[in-house]
Amino acid sequence: MKRFFLIAAAALVAFAGCKQQSSEEVLAAFRSDLETWVNEYSESAKIIQTDTTLSDEQKDEKIGDLQDDVIGKMTAAGKKLLDKYYADTLVAPAVLREVGDYLEEDELSAVLAKLPDAVKADPYVARMIESNSARQSTAVGNKFKDFTVDHVAGVDKDGNPVYEKKSLSDFVGKGKVMLVDFWSPWCPPCKAEIPNIKAVWEKYHGDDFDVLSVAVWEESRRMDWHNTIDTAAFYGMKWLQLNNGHQEPAAIYGIEGIPHMILFDKDGTILKRGDDLRGEKTAAAVAEVLGR
Repeated sequence: MKRFFLIAAAALVAFAGCKQQSSEEVLAAFRSDLETWVNEYSESAKIIQTDTTLSDEQKDEKIGDLQDDVIGKMTAAGKKLLDKYYADTLVAPAVLREVGDYLEEDELSAVLAKLPDAVKADPYVARMIESNSARQSTAVGNKFKDFTVDHVAGVDKDGNPVYEKKSLSDFVGKGKVMLVDFWSPWCPPCKAEIPNIKAVWEKYHGDDFDVLSVAVWEESRRMDWHNTIDTAAFYGMKWLQLNNGHQEPAAIYGIEGIPHMILFDKDGTILKRGDDLRGEKTAAAVAEVLGR
């Protein structure tokens, strides 16, 4: 009898130790970890920034490594939770908000594919599914998808905008390799990429290559075509422009962050896009396609 009691007591202890966490507790623990990692990053970054023995390039490299480390921890933890709680209507959407943008395309597609309808009904998840579908349909190897904007070509004598319907197909698929840059005048990273784009355009534009910048999401920061035109002029963006783009161009290509560049072949086939066209990689990609 005593032996049975001990075995039963041990089973009760084991059961108590394995008590399942609630959705709220799971999320609280995850967010606590995120806060810890972000605070560790901030403190380490401050130390690097004030290190007088390092050059600016060395500081940027070290801080970049710190960012990669934090993102790695976030995505690893997020993937574990999504693997276990993909059907949880509280946990799954919240975790996807935090790490969805950092998952590889195939990883994200796999997660979204197994979500039940109750999770897919979450507004954020629904937008993520729509955006992911758009990226898949405009992935490398596919032909371009067209869009049309009310481009502001100038102003009349009273200062009112003169609108002109312009489409991506007016430029892409016309026998030239085209580098298309999706940007906005309020976006600091977009402006940081302009010198790289300018160098590529100045070196290669001609009969077989050109650059087109498409302004999107201007209204999201209370800006409009005035800001786009003025910013383009200030930064010497002498290449082809489409302003007043708003939401549609980015939505069609599943773009969730800018700058985002897409390199189209002469027939409009998508050759490269996204992270493969940032910094020095842009010039290398264009040179490879043009063979010079």
